Amino acid sequence: MGLGLDERVRSAVAALLHATGEAQTDLALVLGVSQAQVSRRQSGATAWSLADCERVAAHYGIDVLELLAGPTRAVESLPPDRRRTPGRQAGGEVRGTAVRDDAVPGGGAR
Repeated sequence: MGLGLDERVRSAVAALLHATGEAQTDLALVLGVSQAQVSRRQSGATAWSLADCERVAAHYGIDVLELLAGPTRAVESLPPDRRRTPGRQAGGEVRGTAVRDDAVPGGGAR
């Protein structure tokens, strides 16, 4: 049996957060709610409203119908410039790539 609408929206939001590297806190700012309220929506304790869905879709630059269709369609619809790139964290920070000399076999730098 397929996912219900509530589960599709929760899964789509989780997939979009992952695909963009955003955190629930980032989405909470967009929605004008607390991170705890986003968490309650994501856990299923509170339902995502249609107004929430419209704001989430607009934030990610996708049609609300793509969000309601589920995680695969939502992420496939995500504009390329919104996708997380390797080495990027939420907020656009670049992860450090330095390697300690003692972490490399033989003690030499790469």
